Amino acid sequence: MNYTNYATNLEAPSDAVEEVLAGLRAPRKHLPCKLLYDARGAELFEQICTLDEYYLTRSELALLEASLPAISAIVGPDARVIEPGSGAGRKTRLLLAALAKPAGYVPIDVSAEQLDHNARALRCEFPALEVQPVCGDYTTEITLPVPRQPAARSLVFFPGSTIGNFEPSEARGFLARLGQLAGPGAQLLVGADSNTDREALLRAYDDSEGVTSAFDLNVLAHLNRTHAATFDLAAFMHRAVWNATRSRVEMHLVSRRRQTVMVANQPIDFDRGEAIITEHCYKHAPVALAEILASAGWTTRESFVDPQGRMRLWLCER
Repeated sequence: MNYTNYATNLEAPSDAVEEVLAGLRAPRKHLPCKLLYDARGAELFEQICTLDEYYLTRSELALLEASLPAISAIVGPDARVIEPGSGAGRKTRLLLAALAKPAGYVPIDVSAEQLDHNARALRCEFPALEVQPVCGDYTTEITLPVPRQPAARSLVFFPGSTIGNFEPSEARGFLARLGQLAGPGAQLLVGADSNTDREALLRAYDDSEGVTSAFDLNVLAHLNRTHAATFDLAAFMHRAVWNATRSRVEMHLVSRRRQTVMVANQPIDFDRGEAIITEHCYKHAPVALAEILASAGWTTRESFVDPQGRMRLWLCER
């Protein structure tokens, strides 16, 4: 790979062994959800986004397309777009095409392969756009590459209801760090789902084709590859749970039998029916998310809502 005029490290970041072991030794076993998004996980997630049951992507795309003229008018020309967790970039292309003379694009992702592929594609689609990918975990400290020319402002783009993967207190800290990263006058466009229909959510997070199951189980395959783990994927099953009290979907990997698994040469015991929590997906009510944004230092300039009243795009500024 030969990149010029932009900086980044395309080596995939290593997952801290201590973080993994601490989660698996906790009273309720859990793993960081970033482990879901290795190269295979990113591929499976893109398949999930095309499923009929997974309404989130379809709803947000339609809402984004309808809202882009208003968003572009508020953002103005010469904005530098920063996208943590850039993924396949379908929504990004819509945003970049709608903005007036975007000054640059900084995708941040843990999947080096997908990041490289999308950066190359975007340079072809937007020849005048300076694309500066950063391979890394956006939940940790990130240093942005220096652009060739300064932008009028930075716009942080965080769609996909990914803000729901953070615990509420963590979401506040994360959103505050995004403001510091983007600098004075920064803007934020964040997508969030507020749906609390249990049946629709369980269909979305445990689809009939088993793609979400494969996506979840890939976490164990990832640990086998990277942490010398001995997980037998057939000995676990995927389960989605709606926790109404906490207003979140929980992704579980449930042990089918009593077993001991080695992880980094350390034994981890499982009882039959014991679960590993791999992801929380909070469905914040609009008033709750508005409070989280405000406490993180963001002022809501405009919010856009889909016809079902469940998916929203929040356009904020510092």
